Amino acid sequence: MATEEELHSAEALLGEPEPWEAWETRLVSWSIGIAIVGLIILGWLINTYILS
Repeated sequence: MATEEELHSAEALLGEPEPWEAWETRLVSWSIGIAIVGLIILGWLINTYILS
């Protein structure tokens, strides 16, 4: 079991997470969008040229 001092130390180290900036949200959204489009294109290419 963790001692009281270890728990206090972990809380002090981690602290409160800082809020996301708007540009970080846009970056994640664009990255996920590009990944989904890439998967669709890759799936179409595999279906067209390899499986047919």
